[in-house]
Amino acid sequence: MTSIAALTVVLVVEDERMLRYAIAHALRDAGFAVLESGTADEAVSYAAAGSRVDVVFTDIQLPGRFNGWDVAERFCAVNADVTVIYTSGNSVDRSRRVAGSLFFDKPYDPSAVVQACGQAQRRDA
Repeated sequence: MTSIAALTVVLVVEDERMLRYAIAHALRDAGFAVLESGTADEAVSYAAAGSRVDVVFTDIQLPGRFNGWDVAERFCAVNADVTVIYTSGNSVDRSRRVAGSLFFDKPYDPSAVVQACGQAQRRDA
């Protein structure tokens, strides 16, 4: 029997390697398929390539030409059904959030992110 999580592809976009590893590990343990990106530019290339992504979990402040807002907007442009979950440890103007997105302040509880990813997929099922 396949769980809902196993059907869900989550892209984790985080420049802090240890944070990216920790949340990616928690998501994989929950049965999600996980893609990882350390830069917004790399994440945007997934969108341009048409990679299947169901949930984008992205930090806002990232190295490169783009930021987390840009990543979310690019994915929503190619797949209006993608779920976006933002995170940041800094004070940010949240007015650029895409419709229906969630926001987790750092430090966040990885289990809460896992739960949000699972709920996002069930909502689309």
